[in-house]
Amino acid sequence: MATRTKDEPVSDTSSSSGESEPNKHIKTNTEKKTFSCDTCDSSFSHQTDLKRHLRKHTGEKPYSCETCESSFSLKGNLKKHMQRHTGEKPFSCDICDSSFFQRSHLKDHLTIHTGEKPFMCGTCGCSFSKKDNLNRHVRIHTGEKSFPCKICNSAFSRQADLKRHVRVHTGEKSFSCEICKSLFSRKETLKAHMQIHTGQKPFSCEICGCSFSRQANLQDHVRVHTGEKPFSCLMCGALFSHKLSLNLHMHIHNGGNPFPCKLCESSFSLKGNLKIHMRIHRGEKPFSCEICASSFSMKANLRRHMLIHTGEKPFSCQICRSSFSLKANLRRHISIHTAT
Repeated sequence: MATRTKDEPVSDTSSSSGESEPNKHIKTNTEKKTFSCDTCDSSFSHQTDLKRHLRKHTGEKPYSCETCESSFSLKGNLKKHMQRHTGEKPFSCDICDSSFFQRSHLKDHLTIHTGEKPFMCGTCGCSFSKKDNLNRHVRIHTGEKSFPCKICNSAFSRQADLKRHVRVHTGEKSFSCEICKSLFSRKETLKAHMQIHTGQKPFSCEICGCSFSRQANLQDHVRVHTGEKPFSCLMCGALFSHKLSLNLHMHIHNGGNPFPCKLCESSFSLKGNLKIHMRIHRGEKPFSCEICASSFSMKANLRRHMLIHTGEKPFSCQICRSSFSLKANLRRHISIHTAT
């Protein structure tokens, strides 16, 4: 008679129909798969399996957690989730003190100790310790994007990328800066923002020595030296060094300023500029001076105001070396030299 150790979880090896799992597995693989999914090419031997599969496409999650607001498409996933509330981790690693909610997580963890990477890509030969990682990698070669956005026409190869994208539509910003309380929709954006507070600029230009907090900003800057303009307008062929410049240019072809203000006759080329403009109507001034308590609707206005306190004059005339705190004042000054 088989025995079970005290700490080993009970494994249910029988199905609801009374068949043992091995027999059920053999039967499933030999049965004809007559139930096909109309959305993708998957097919199943049982209608219940098809119903479960369809929830991937519909997003239906009929199983809800009574402790939190999480919901799941499969009952088994709800059971696994409940272990997070109970703290139960029945699967322990014999090498270290780690323990896990699921046996599959323990198997994945053991590859850290063994260094085993049994899942190999047939196209490029890359190896992975987890099958999920291999599946995600394969989509690079196939170009498959099986996670479509229900709001727009965008599609993604990973569900995590889809979740991040959806925040663009919902406006959800769940990552908060502990220093200034700014909110962000992506963790990576929060990390980049934190460098404003730390002053860290790890990315340096090899040509002029300028440093940047983000590698993307360095790449944009390098084009100043190289003159590279990789972004082209498909309608008129104009070239631009930055994607934002191309986007602004496209408004010329698309009818100018597509974001009108509903309260006045102003219109804007960017939605973000419209949001800033609306602060004028609401009287909102979220940017305050810590020295004199003046407040402003735009961050740029606060920066200009701070020059009054610091005495800084960053704009210099190259003809007579006069300095000014505002660029507009420098322009007016230059007209003295250029007047005929």
